[in-house]
Amino acid sequence: MSENKKQVILGAYLGGVNHHTAWWHPDAGSQIDFSSFEHTARTAERGRFDFFFLAEGLILRERAGQIFDQDIIGRPDTFTVLASLAAVTEHLGLAGTINATFNEPYELARRFASLDHLSGGRAAWNVVTSFDAFTGQNFRRGGYLDPADRYVRAEETLNAVRTLWDSWAGDEPLADKAGGRFVSDPDTGDFTVRGEQFDIEGTFTVPRSPQGRPVVLQAGVSPQGRQFAAANADAIFSPYGKLPEAADFYRDIKSRAVAAGRDADDIKILPSASFVLGDTPAEAAEKHREVVHGQVTGQTALILLEQIWNRDLSGYDPDGPVPAVDPDPDAPPIIHGRAFVHQDRFATAQRLREVGEAKKLSLREVVIDQFERGPLIGTPEQVAAQIDDFVQQDGSDGFILGSHLVPTGLDEFVDRVVPLLQDRGVLRAEYAEPSTLRGNLGLPVPHRHLEART
Repeated sequence: MSENKKQVILGAYLGGVNHHTAWWHPDAGSQIDFSSFEHTARTAERGRFDFFFLAEGLILRERAGQIFDQDIIGRPDTFTVLASLAAVTEHLGLAGTINATFNEPYELARRFASLDHLSGGRAAWNVVTSFDAFTGQNFRRGGYLDPADRYVRAEETLNAVRTLWDSWAGDEPLADKAGGRFVSDPDTGDFTVRGEQFDIEGTFTVPRSPQGRPVVLQAGVSPQGRQFAAANADAIFSPYGKLPEAADFYRDIKSRAVAAGRDADDIKILPSASFVLGDTPAEAAEKHREVVHGQVTGQTALILLEQIWNRDLSGYDPDGPVPAVDPDPDAPPIIHGRAFVHQDRFATAQRLREVGEAKKLSLREVVIDQFERGPLIGTPEQVAAQIDDFVQQDGSDGFILGSHLVPTGLDEFVDRVVPLLQDRGVLRAEYAEPSTLRGNLGLPVPHRHLEART
């Protein structure tokens, strides 16, 4: 591998509960059969990817009280799927999205530590939060959290989980610098957690992780989310797939990590991306047009805008202009179960109108133009160059790739693009032996003393 170029990190995800999956395609398979998960994971490992990623769906999405009929629905339990994949892979990281709001620290620590041992050091936890009563209705406590408190609980949950993971750390007792609120004794495995969210003590049952600790992933766009991720995560999912905003986000997260007392290289930035390949640029562009117009129907375009406007837009023509009416943020939510990523509804609505007017695009065309997440389109040579250039320009440290076609879509990327990335010297030809996810990502093994969490 080249010593002068950054190495590209690659994750693979299997599309599920969203409109990106081309479920109508004649070659499309199931989103819940184990064979689909196995095929995608084995293909990613064949391509020397770093990890396989599972999103989470705790409740079926609704619009105006009705289940979305344009979404793929159904989501098996994350731990069950990843534990099964550990048996059919050898090197691939196994990353699961598990909610910090509706799970307890002991359960989280035990399950991820068990997965880490079963896989030989390949487990990762994508920490997410919830505050809405809609999601909470599936759980005993309901939506009791104020939105401002979700990261308070998430940070305390993560600190508590790490305390348990570190309770078998070595030959010295562990105590953080926050007044001894998170304490563990490696001689006995005993732990004590005293905080606003938890008051627990006991004995942890799982020995130290083969990679020191499971890897922690997080996504955050708001200032609070960015700060939490920069201080706590090993990798963060970026929503930016285009320069220069991606490079701005990259610099911001890295600088926040340094301010939190970390090395900038100890946190990786990873946007998600789709891809469409063709033998010529024109063929790739035409294939992309067919795919995206199949994904974003008129109904889908209206629903995506309804999340921003918080209004019933079903009376608008998808082939007409973006609605001139303003959003209504104070009305009861019309869309439930979809993460809201737009910080300012009014500014976002105005920007979409301006894009439509400037480019002379219809409502549906504006959604296609503005909502697609960093597509990689072109010949295999062009896509390999796009990935390499983006990473070398510090737009990210790599990509999490998904295909519109489940489960065989990733095969084309592995067969046609991966060899070109390897020729460029930015992707491993073989995994290290033995390999852990931390080792593959170039992350340090955590010090056995807990970091300060203030």
